[in-house]
Amino acid sequence: MAYELIICEKPSAANKIANALADKIPSKKYSKEKVAYYELTHKGKLIVIVSAVGHIYGLAQKEKGGRSKYPVFDIEWIPSSEVNKNSAFTKKYLNTIKRLAKGAKTFTVATDYDVEGEVIGLNIVKYACKQKDASRMKFSTLTKPDLIKSYETRQKTLDWGQAKAGETRHFMDWYFGINLSRALTASIKATGSFKLMSTGRVQGPALKLVVDKEKTINAFIPEKYWEIEFDGKVKNGNIIAKHKAGKIFEKEKADKIYNICKDEKEAKVIEVKKKKFKSLPPVPFDLTSLQIEAHKCLKISPKNTLSAAQELYSSGYISYPRTSSQQLPKEIGYKKIITSLLKQNNHKKSAEFLLNKKVLVPNNGKKADPAHPAIYPTGNVPNFKTTYDTKLYDLIVKRFFAVFGDEATRETMTVTLDCKKEKFITKGTTTVENGWFDLYGKYVMLKEEELPVINEGDICKIKKLNKLDKETTPPKRFTDASIIKHLEKENLGTKATRASIVETLKNRGFIDGKPLRATKLGIRIEETLEKYSPKIVDPELTRYFELQMKEIRTKHTGQKKVLEESKKTVTEITNIFDKHLKKVGTELKEANRETQQIRDHIGKCPKCKEGNLQIRKGKYGNFIACDGYPKCKTTFSLPAGKIESTDKLCESCNLPMIKIINARPRTICFNKECKSKNINDKELKKEIIEIKNGTVEKECPKCKKGALVLRKSIYGQFLGCNGYPKCKYTEKIIDGPLKEDFKKEKKK
Repeated sequence: MAYELIICEKPSAANKIANALADKIPSKKYSKEKVAYYELTHKGKLIVIVSAVGHIYGLAQKEKGGRSKYPVFDIEWIPSSEVNKNSAFTKKYLNTIKRLAKGAKTFTVATDYDVEGEVIGLNIVKYACKQKDASRMKFSTLTKPDLIKSYETRQKTLDWGQAKAGETRHFMDWYFGINLSRALTASIKATGSFKLMSTGRVQGPALKLVVDKEKTINAFIPEKYWEIEFDGKVKNGNIIAKHKAGKIFEKEKADKIYNICKDEKEAKVIEVKKKKFKSLPPVPFDLTSLQIEAHKCLKISPKNTLSAAQELYSSGYISYPRTSSQQLPKEIGYKKIITSLLKQNNHKKSAEFLLNKKVLVPNNGKKADPAHPAIYPTGNVPNFKTTYDTKLYDLIVKRFFAVFGDEATRETMTVTLDCKKEKFITKGTTTVENGWFDLYGKYVMLKEEELPVINEGDICKIKKLNKLDKETTPPKRFTDASIIKHLEKENLGTKATRASIVETLKNRGFIDGKPLRATKLGIRIEETLEKYSPKIVDPELTRYFELQMKEIRTKHTGQKKVLEESKKTVTEITNIFDKHLKKVGTELKEANRETQQIRDHIGKCPKCKEGNLQIRKGKYGNFIACDGYPKCKTTFSLPAGKIESTDKLCESCNLPMIKIINARPRTICFNKECKSKNINDKELKKEIIEIKNGTVEKECPKCKKGALVLRKSIYGQFLGCNGYPKCKYTEKIIDGPLKEDFKKEKKK
């Protein structure tokens, strides 16, 4: 019997859509590759729902081999499993879709409604299903009402504007990214060395932003200035008052003011001004503002924010996160969502408050997105998987509430004091009407600077007069959040790709640190690119192509013209590189060597006192060794994961601390014999000694054959099965008493 095939982007979405559309309970089935799909009826109509796993087609050059050749423009879409071995898992999903497509009469695409989702859907329809077009579901949440409405009002065709714009972006990114990266790699190869290098259409300009900032900071010449202030006491409390002149750049002027006032014991209050001002509620979150706020309030990186937001969306707890909109339309049902949030105890009070308002009007922002509204909670009761999910959801709900709040009122009190005709100022700002602050809670993050009660004519006793020597400071470096904001301002990249662009620059060793710094390699790469081909790092070129893609999306034309222009630009750039291949390679090779030395340096060797500890690569992974080898053979083992040096020393053994970047980044001492690794709990320590001496035995709960013995690692002491390596069971002991973990058995 023929059926309609609905194609989803992810398995979680397929599950949600199947359960939403089914007349009864959908039948979950498995293909011979063990990929789940669903059979159901919707109003009696037979439907099969199947899922991809994101992109299951990727771009590759048609000519086999010749991966170092450039420029190459003859490319095609092929299965992702054939493009990259890491995508081998996608093959079973593709095969399942192909098989189910053979029995389908009609096709509907239900991937995420954005440019990437459209490309995913188009490629599946075109190459796996052998169709020219398909119906299109458009939804912003994975809730049952929205999904039913989306299906019943589905478009008759794909969104061809999005599809063509997405295709163009993929082709252009391949043209620039692959060809220019091959040219950079070839330049190093020309010097007799080898290192994979990369750049791209957006990566180059993004790197330039960080490098330019670094150069501005390095070139900054501090300028001395002085501030005059006094610690004072009025009738109802203490104050700090600064001279009205603020920063004083002439020492003579600062000295003069100080000398006039230094022996004076009192200042008179000559003016007290109070000024109230309104603070409007915040606008709804788009992706960029969510990433910035999560970084500021929760210390979550933009990359992790996007990941957590995607998980919340897939679980049906929030609307689609990859949006540029700061507007909440009436159609989402404000009252319905707030009523649903009443069921969540920690949001009940705010929900009740808003439901008592006569009208609910959000403070919508200016930015709009034709595909999706701003981010909002659906009202579904959540069941969180990670701490990030929990924290981010709370922020999103409270922001949603705050958007409907009343204006807050703040008041600034400015007090002017006279000391021998020199004017001093003290200020304090406080909240007088909370308004939306109550709804946003801890995320408001405004300081309350309350001054004591002061009236004109009051006398302030001067406890101490200070002349502060200061220097001007350079511009602040970008943070993970502020670089995202700046990329958006410069129209570089998309809302969904900016965080990954920054991560790529980090992974390549071009930028690092918190805040972000350009490494020597990053600076040299940018300088080399700008020297030989400034177009690669020119934001104007990237902005131009972004505008062209917007035109393609809205007018559905111009794809061929844009691709021809990009081919021409890439060819011009690679031709210039070919003329200076060895020069470019020499500069990049030297920069890479210097950067690697800096990154691998840990500190002085504690044994020979002469050599330096360096991170080395060995057969079994990374380790730390003295560069005085073979005279000094000091070594320390390292765990898996990326290792970074720090400026910190261990308080227990005085060796350098290292930062381990893995699933749970942490800064630790790498010396496993360090006293900080020992167990301090007396009862626990006694039991560990008994285990070590063999008077207490714990059976391995995994293999049931071995016994647990005491071992040491970089993280501290732990218990491990003595059947290692056949049994790799381990058990933490540093976090709590062993008696809670296992039942002791005394040896007879």
